[in-house]
Amino acid sequence: MAKLPAFLSRVGSIFSIDRWTDSAFILTSKGVETPKHPESQELVYGRIIIRAAKLLMRYLQRAEVVVMHHERIPAEGGALLAVNHTGYWDFVYGGIPAHFRGGRLVRFMAKKEIWDNKFAKAPMEACRHIPVDRADGQASVNESIERLKAGELVGIFPEATISRSFEVKELRQGAAIIARDSGAPLIPIAIWGSQRIWTKGSKNNLRPKDAKLVISVGEPIEVTEDSIETTERLHEAMKAQLDEAQQEYVRRYGPMPKGESWVPARFGGTAPTLEEATAKDRADQAERKRKREQQAQQDRKN
Repeated sequence: MAKLPAFLSRVGSIFSIDRWTDSAFILTSKGVETPKHPESQELVYGRIIIRAAKLLMRYLQRAEVVVMHHERIPAEGGALLAVNHTGYWDFVYGGIPAHFRGGRLVRFMAKKEIWDNKFAKAPMEACRHIPVDRADGQASVNESIERLKAGELVGIFPEATISRSFEVKELRQGAAIIARDSGAPLIPIAIWGSQRIWTKGSKNNLRPKDAKLVISVGEPIEVTEDSIETTERLHEAMKAQLDEAQQEYVRRYGPMPKGESWVPARFGGTAPTLEEATAKDRADQAERKRKREQQAQQDRKN
């Protein structure tokens, strides 16, 4: 009878979803063994949503995901993960390195409008992601600080919106402030390739022709009382991680083709330059502000 648990464990591993989906992931750091974290056993996020996402990536998207330096994610305790933003699937891809640290889960800060969608609200609440009100974000900042102090991993996109240029654009200071006030390490993460699947101005391509991703995790950056200086360091660190991810992509899959819309302008692609994308973002912000003011005036009249 003493051998029965071991036998059942082996049988379970044969039929485990992880056994069939982990072939989609290539870890560049070998021999990093991490015990399962209690977070991995959360029913909805840890055992259902994560496995469903892995099945989607492996068999529908037919993705190959290279994960660099996943050991830099803490196996225990809180950390703020600052992720670049080039596609709508970054909320999924940004949590992959943590998954390979004992099944840890990342609670992402996301615009509160997502919770207004009747299909998205329940899973967002079950995953305990953090809603951000862009008009008044202090509540989400406070919530993130408390989560980090409690030992959770929190994900933030400090660019705030998707980068049309696929470069790291100007960062907001929220990540620096949250890291400073929580005492948690601030870790830069760069994803390269998600814009090929679904980005701003394109259709959601659930079955892309060539879904290749590289995710690079950086060392924690220095966090000081000066949030402006910390943000500048974070910006440089995120650019460095993106460069590393792009270099690894080229090393494995060859040069990025010139003339493609998913390729940055500096590599010969047709994506807008950082300056062009910034100008477009500011024009969009001004238009949204105009519409909000117009709506407020209309509401007052009514």
